[in-house]
Amino acid sequence: MSAHDEHSSFIKTPQQLIVVVLLSFLVPIIGIVLLVQLVLNRPSADPAALEPQAVAQRIQPVGRVEFGAAGAGAASGARSGEEIVNAACGACHVAGVANAPKIGDPAAWAPRVKTGLPAMLAIAIKGKGAMPPRGGLPDVSDTELARAIVHMANKSGANLKEPAAPAAKK
Repeated sequence: MSAHDEHSSFIKTPQQLIVVVLLSFLVPIIGIVLLVQLVLNRPSADPAALEPQAVAQRIQPVGRVEFGAAGAGAASGARSGEEIVNAACGACHVAGVANAPKIGDPAAWAPRVKTGLPAMLAIAIKGKGAMPPRGGLPDVSDTELARAIVHMANKSGANLKEPAAPAAKK
C-alpha cells in the first residue's frame, strides 16, 4: 500500500465526525452573531467627557512660561548689586562674552565710567548689542540695576557711589 491514499478521509473516528459537524454549525453562527453586534452597536462616548472641565483638563498645556512675573527676589525687597550680577550680568561680564566689559578690567570700564552712572543705566535699561534690556531680568528695578552697574564698575577700579533705595510709597 502506498504512503498516500487519495481515497481516504481525514476523519477516522466517530468522535472526529461529531466534532466536525458541530463546528461546521457553530463557526458560522458565531460569525453571524459577531457581525450583527458590529452592525447594531454604535460607539458611544462618556457624557461626562464632554463637560468643559474634563475638556480643559485633557487639553491643558504641559508647561507654562511667564515673562515679567514678579519672582521671589522682587517679593523680598530690593536686591543688592552683587545679587543682580550673580543672577544675570555675570554670565557675560565675567568672561567678556559679546564684547561685554569684563568685571575687573579697568581699561574696559574706564570709558564707560567717564560717561557717568545715568548714561550706563540708560544703556542697561534699553539694552545694547547682545545685551537684552535690563540684562534679561524684566522684573529688576532701576535702582537694583544701578546697584549692579556700580558693583561691576567698582570691582573694575571705579569709585561710584551706590544709589540709595527709593523712598517707600505711602
